[in-house]
Amino acid sequence: MTASFSESELSRIIEMAWEDRTPFEAIEKLFGLNEAAVIKLMRRELKPSSFRLWRARVHGRASKHLQLRHPDISRAYCLTQYKR
Repeated sequence: MTASFSESELSRIIEMAWEDRTPFEAIEKLFGLNEAAVIKLMRRELKPSSFRLWRARVHGRASKHLQLRHPDISRAYCLTQYKR
């Protein structure tokens, strides 16, 4: 991975990777990191136990891949997730 990210960008990428409803494609669109690059980043930035928990959580999760999602789901987050 040749791109360097600020602390706030790294924090946002990690947050998006942990979110169930945020697909890897959204991370790629915003930050240019495909799924493999996100996995490498998470392995590098998280403690080993946290990385294992994250991998177990996202492995095979349909909501993390746009192609596996139900066609009726078009958004990446819950409408009530962010306070206005």
